[in-house]
Amino acid sequence: MTSFFSCLNPTPSFPAVYTGPFGVGTIDVEVAVAALNSPAPSPDSTISTVSFRIFYPCEPGTDSTKSVYWIPDPQQSYVSAYARFLGASSRISKLIAFFPGLLNHITIPAKRNAKLLASPNVSGRWPVTVFSHGLGGSRNAYSHLLGSLASFGIVAVAPEHRDGSAPISFVRDGTESKSVAIEYRSISHSPSREVEDARDDQLRIRLWELGLVHETLLRIDLADSIQNIASGSTTNKNGVQDGLRMFSSSLDVHRPGSISWSGHSFGAATVYQFVKSVYYHQSEGFPKVYKPLFIPAINSSILRQITPCSTISLLDLWTLPLRSDATKWLWEKPLPCYDHGGPGGDNVLAILSEAFFKWKGNLISTKKAVSASPTSLRRHDPSQTPPHIFYPVKSAHLSQSDFGILFPWATKKIFKVEEPERIMKFNVMAVLAVMRRNGIVVAKDSKIDVDAVQNFTDSTINEDADGRTNERGIGHAVHKIHAHMNGGRKPPEKSPIEGLDLLSPDTSLRGWIAISTEEEVEPGEASNQKTSQDADPNEAIMETEILGSEDNQEQKL
Repeated sequence: MTSFFSCLNPTPSFPAVYTGPFGVGTIDVEVAVAALNSPAPSPDSTISTVSFRIFYPCEPGTDSTKSVYWIPDPQQSYVSAYARFLGASSRISKLIAFFPGLLNHITIPAKRNAKLLASPNVSGRWPVTVFSHGLGGSRNAYSHLLGSLASFGIVAVAPEHRDGSAPISFVRDGTESKSVAIEYRSISHSPSREVEDARDDQLRIRLWELGLVHETLLRIDLADSIQNIASGSTTNKNGVQDGLRMFSSSLDVHRPGSISWSGHSFGAATVYQFVKSVYYHQSEGFPKVYKPLFIPAINSSILRQITPCSTISLLDLWTLPLRSDATKWLWEKPLPCYDHGGPGGDNVLAILSEAFFKWKGNLISTKKAVSASPTSLRRHDPSQTPPHIFYPVKSAHLSQSDFGILFPWATKKIFKVEEPERIMKFNVMAVLAVMRRNGIVVAKDSKIDVDAVQNFTDSTINEDADGRTNERGIGHAVHKIHAHMNGGRKPPEKSPIEGLDLLSPDTSLRGWIAISTEEEVEPGEASNQKTSQDADPNEAIMETEILGSEDNQEQKL
């Protein structure tokens, strides 16, 4: 046990800075539901607030007097909740048991309540993405991914769901001093009517919360009077809250289709179901067996926001919650992007960790979910643009969250993950790429990120006699690969980098594999056919978010 942790950095930490051109600020937000125009009836009257964290571009040189702790207050309650959540995995529980004292000191490299930077975009507004967390996640659990997006000019909003999917969450009673805890709800992963009903109950809450987040963002941008009761919210010298006022007239949230939607695992399933539930809310011919999980009010603002042009990024989409008998009708409907006048799959991105790629049942369902025909896999219609589906080799489910960055040695030892920061960069850059592809204005990729994902290996990096890395060796290696990819021609010495083409199915980037929506195994997918029986679904989602066996998983194909 001692030797296991001896190689770990005593204090887990994030990279000191994000790689985009903008500094990053962050603010915690909690708003009473009673102060909002609820998009639909509340599925749970005990949930009296909506909670989320915002990551955003901030003014340079902004000083923050307080650190942003990764484990929020009350820290002891959160650490204990994580320990309970991870208790089903003996290997992971050893990890959490070792770290409780150190976890309290981990800080997010974003500036707390920093002043929002004025957008340089022609519209004067920043693009917005809403990100839904998976089981065991929280508003802080994807801080590196969302902080990185913010550093490239995105306002990233991370709701904390109160459906019992977070290890623990606290709902305030309208003041900053009193709160009620909502603890993790353990639900079986073996398919049954009871499990379907339980996941549907969770999704009802999650979809409603996404509607509340959207409503709150509209109110914030319009500078409507709204009270932020989150701990640490700022007030001006007259005692009036002004932390949210800096966002007024600065968010691109009113234009139809302007907000992008993203999520991880159960969170990916959440945004997928949310977008389709809103878009098909008035479809004719509902079968009697269809039980909608979210029916927005006829005057709800969210109805104008979701369009065929809404961009969607799905990280390790977990399809089981989408396959209940009660929502089968909606499952069989394609994403809005495939409707008349839509861009096809060009605004849909799906990234699978290697664990999810090798999970055959979920892989097939994911292909169906993002295709133009969710009921079957067939040869792609050349008149429709296909979705963008990729997986980074040697990645795990944790690679798309903060855990892969904070505990790289542990994830390598337990899940065989390689190059966790490079895998995270793939995720960030691919999300940015699909945004650019669909007209969302974001900053250019950084040279640091481009160099990190370029197709060279450690063996091409030279070292001096004393063991120090020879930077000329790195540059020479990258230069050789540029030359190879361009038919032997040298690239311009200082060519501007708008964005690396991560969305090309013919990309030659090492360890970045394109996946077809067709059932036939593509060349890049050969390893799945050979090793799917060896894949361990219990490690795909930390032994908590999946079914017990592949046989069970495939019952819903």
